[in-house]
Amino acid sequence: MPAPLSRALISCRTISRAAALALILQLVSLPTAAAAGQTLRRIADGFVNPLVVTSLDAQRLLVVDQIGVIHVLDGKGSRRTEPFLDLRPRIQKLNQGFDERGLLGLALHPRFAENRKLYAYYSAPLRASCPTNWDHTSRICEFTVTPDFHQVDPSSERLLLEIDQPYFNHNGGRMAFGPDGFLYVGMGDGGNAHDEGHDRAPTGNGQDLTTLLGKILRIDIDRPGSSRPYAIPADNPLVGKPGAKPEIYAWGIRNPWGMSFDRGGRHELFAADVGQARYEEINRITKGGNFGWNQREGRHAFDPKNPNKIDAAAPMQPADRAAFLDPIIEYKNLNAHPQDPEARGISVTGGYVYRGRALPHLDGRYIFADWSRQWAVPDGRLFVASPPNQGGASAWSMETLEVASNPDHKLGAYVVGFGEDAEGELYVLTTQRTGLVDRTGVVWKLVPN
Repeated sequence: MPAPLSRALISCRTISRAAALALILQLVSLPTAAAAGQTLRRIADGFVNPLVVTSLDAQRLLVVDQIGVIHVLDGKGSRRTEPFLDLRPRIQKLNQGFDERGLLGLALHPRFAENRKLYAYYSAPLRASCPTNWDHTSRICEFTVTPDFHQVDPSSERLLLEIDQPYFNHNGGRMAFGPDGFLYVGMGDGGNAHDEGHDRAPTGNGQDLTTLLGKILRIDIDRPGSSRPYAIPADNPLVGKPGAKPEIYAWGIRNPWGMSFDRGGRHELFAADVGQARYEEINRITKGGNFGWNQREGRHAFDPKNPNKIDAAAPMQPADRAAFLDPIIEYKNLNAHPQDPEARGISVTGGYVYRGRALPHLDGRYIFADWSRQWAVPDGRLFVASPPNQGGASAWSMETLEVASNPDHKLGAYVVGFGEDAEGELYVLTTQRTGLVDRTGVVWKLVPN
């Protein structure tokens, strides 16, 4: 019996029968997480591909546009003409068509109001030490905001980490500070299909602990190391393991497109991982966790030599299948399951566990999306996942998140990202284009209907 009904029946012993019956009827009619108790309100538009929204302060928002610009929005959604930070001169030349490079991540220091420091992840031109047939170099850098908090001082850039990328795609790039004060960075597997190419290990970058690609990283940016401009947390899982990169916190990741900490509850880390073509997944990231790629896609074995086989019999050796962690959310990809009603889209977009006040029926539930149900037509969808009841399975339940502004569930846009403000309210970021052209990007806020 659902817990609210159990409590209501207990109440029958202490209140009148009529009052208890009214309470039970009220509880039965409570809206589910997916019911249209919410809608999308347009906050700002005119972006190319907005990927991240976060609070600059109590009144202003920062919007990261993939082309390399961070904008400031005031409390009414008006965009300041002057950019907060313009990194376009430092970014690798981007395709006007589809591109996964650019300005991909932003995280403000936990003591930002005091030290004015923030961190950006962007795609720089290939550094000289990299093989010439590789594509570009990812940079994770620290910047300082001017004392009036008006804009970033471009000359304040301090390089923390460079990671060479063999291809233009699967860069990840989302960053977040954890409750421990350390910076977490989502890294894709380096691109190309099947986690193969450019002399990778037979099990791919995802399972290769000698590379930072295909991993979740964790570094201490407040203390310089003996040979690095950051320190390695002493309890990182691979510290002291010969040949392994000590920055690694978790591995077996393909392309993390959305990563966030729950600001409430147990402050867990959630990351969406875009699948190859069969399954999309959301993972709850834990220290030392191996999430399976490229020997598993979702909860299913994957064979890079036979990638279209829906249920490969076994993972490649020598990986230990028992060591793989299951995603908490998995759904079928329409590319491989075009007629299956359980197929929800073709590319997962990660979001946040809702902890705001405006939509209490969503509290503790994970809000996310699928980019689109097809490539050529913008047809993204919103979803909500609920944690299992006590004693239930580890998998979360998933359903469509209805919004009153789009009662047919069709957003008519590609959902490229999410944002969260200082109050825990959520933003949905969309565009009308698959490429970095035009200014069709919109910032929406999830608000009560």
